[in-house]
Amino acid sequence: MRRNFKIQATASAGLESLVARELRNLGYAESVKIDDRSRVFFEGEPADIAKANLWLRTADRVKIVVGEFTSKTFDELFNSVFNLDWPEFLPLGSSFPVAKAKSVKSQLHNEPTIQAITKKAIVKRLQQHYHRPESLPLMENGPEYSIEVLINKDEVTVLLDTTGESLFKRGYRTEHGGAPIKENLAAAIILLTTWPANPLRPFVDPTCGSGTFCIEAAMIAKNIAPGLNRTFSFEKWPWFMENANFEALKKEAKLNEKSDLKLDIQGYDIDGRMVEIARRNTVAAGLKNVIQYKQMRLQDFKSDLLDGVIISNPPYGERLGDEELVHKLYRDMGETFRPLDTWSKYIITADEAFETYFENRATKKRKLYNGALKSNVYQFFGKRLKK
Repeated sequence: MRRNFKIQATASAGLESLVARELRNLGYAESVKIDDRSRVFFEGEPADIAKANLWLRTADRVKIVVGEFTSKTFDELFNSVFNLDWPEFLPLGSSFPVAKAKSVKSQLHNEPTIQAITKKAIVKRLQQHYHRPESLPLMENGPEYSIEVLINKDEVTVLLDTTGESLFKRGYRTEHGGAPIKENLAAAIILLTTWPANPLRPFVDPTCGSGTFCIEAAMIAKNIAPGLNRTFSFEKWPWFMENANFEALKKEAKLNEKSDLKLDIQGYDIDGRMVEIARRNTVAAGLKNVIQYKQMRLQDFKSDLLDGVIISNPPYGERLGDEELVHKLYRDMGETFRPLDTWSKYIITADEAFETYFENRATKKRKLYNGALKSNVYQFFGKRLKK
């Protein structure tokens, strides 16, 4: 069994540098690379793959690079896929769907055919290795190994997904509202702020919805591994689990939690139903007494505290159903937050005119994608306190 793999940590557009930073902090600084297509790679053994799945807050999935090669014809694709070391990954009886094929600016562009040719090549390789007759189909009643084929300008990457459901599914969201922000995007926005450097400062989400920002902030501050309360595809792979040391990794993660850290995290929402959902999600995350929620209008928020952080994903046009209501909300936000001049504010919205209605120009802007929706994080830094 090969011990070291090339691994890709996939991420939404705009989050790649944050994923790379997380990997460096996890101890992979020497092998982390972002290529010219903004893909994040690192190297490691099964235990490193398990650790990345357990700890990465901003990534989507962790995938093993099975092979890379150039193909301009289907014959070349078949032969190159066939020559990869599939028996190393796929025990006899494995289920191995070619779940995804994507082609960009390449000679091979029919994605269903790419999937079919890839599957055929893998089947033939396994039939030969396990001495099974080609006239009989391979049984696929064992653990699932999901395979992907990505082609860009005739350069093929074949991947094995170790994660399963996307990493944003932490396992704590019992229910959500109309347009929840994904957990990994919420974590990314929090990591863009100055709050994690000093999480004893007040943290407020005045449009908290189902509580995602508040929960992710508490998990970051308390050093709670985001993957502790979910399962991963690799857990069903015997050869992987024999080398992953996964139970020890989870035990170590629990020991390193800062369970005694006292935080000031507040979530408000005008909708009492959403506040109740946020509370239930928070209980599911094991943070019942850590976060305080209250039904309250954003316009009623006031604080005498200093040097806090506000993060908000305010309702946009589709959610409120009226553009003018949205613009009024932005004006109200600007007026409500203006007295909090030592607080830093981070607002995510797809509205390019946000600063006009908020009546303040952002210190910095960061482009991100909230699902398919191109958005900006408008960052307004608070005045520094005199020491």
